[in-house]
Amino acid sequence: MTALSAHVIVLPGGGYVGYAEHEAEPVAEWLTGLGLGLEASVFRYPLDARHPVPLEALRAEIRRLRAEGADRIGLVGFSAGGHLAGLAALAADHDVRTSVQFAVLGYAITSMETETCRPSRIVLLGEDASPELRRATSLDALVTPSAPPFFLWHTAEDPYVWPEHTYRLATALAAHDVPHTVHVYPHGPHSLGLAHGAGEAETWTRSAAIWLAEQTGPVTPLGRR
Repeated sequence: MTALSAHVIVLPGGGYVGYAEHEAEPVAEWLTGLGLGLEASVFRYPLDARHPVPLEALRAEIRRLRAEGADRIGLVGFSAGGHLAGLAALAADHDVRTSVQFAVLGYAITSMETETCRPSRIVLLGEDASPELRRATSLDALVTPSAPPFFLWHTAEDPYVWPEHTYRLATALAAHDVPHTVHVYPHGPHSLGLAHGAGEAETWTRSAAIWLAEQTGPVTPLGRR
C-alpha cells in the first residue's frame, strides 16, 4: 500500500469581487494541522473577471502543483470560491494534469440558473448571459458518473446562498452515483468559514476531517482504499 501526496487548494468566497479572508489562510492552517499529511495553500483567483478566466487560472495552478509533485489535488471552496471549485472538479477538460480528486464545498453557489446570487452571476457571466451559458456554468448540469467525491455543507438559514444550491448539486451527484456527503445545519448565517462558536454548524470541520482522511488515505496498486 502506498500513500499518494495530496495538496488541497483553498478558494475563499467573496462573490467574485473580493476575498473573505477568514475563509483563506485559517482554513489552509486547519487542513495542514489535521495530521493527514496534507499540504494546503490559498489560491486567490482573478476577481471581476468573466468566465472562463477564473477557471483557467485555477487550472494553471493545479498544473503547477502537479509539476511540483502533487499526486492528488483536492479543492476546498466557499460561496463563490465553492462555485469555482465545483467548476474545476466537474467541467470537461482533456488535460489530465488539471484533474481534481476530491472537493469540499461550503455554502457554495452551484447554480447560475436561479435568481439567487444574481450579483455574482452578473460579475462572472454578464448581465445578458444566455440560457446556454448559465446552464454550462451550473454545477448540477456538469455532473457525470466520473465526477470526483464531494463533501457539501450549508445552513438552512443562509439568506444569501440559499440551501437550494447544495440540494441541487447533491441531487445530481446522487443521480449519477457519485460518492458524496451532505450536511445542512439548521442555524447559521452565510460566510461561516470554520464556523467557530456557530453551534451545530461548527461540527462541519470534524465531519470533513474524517471524510478527508478517507479521500487521502493509503491506496493499493489497484487504486482501492
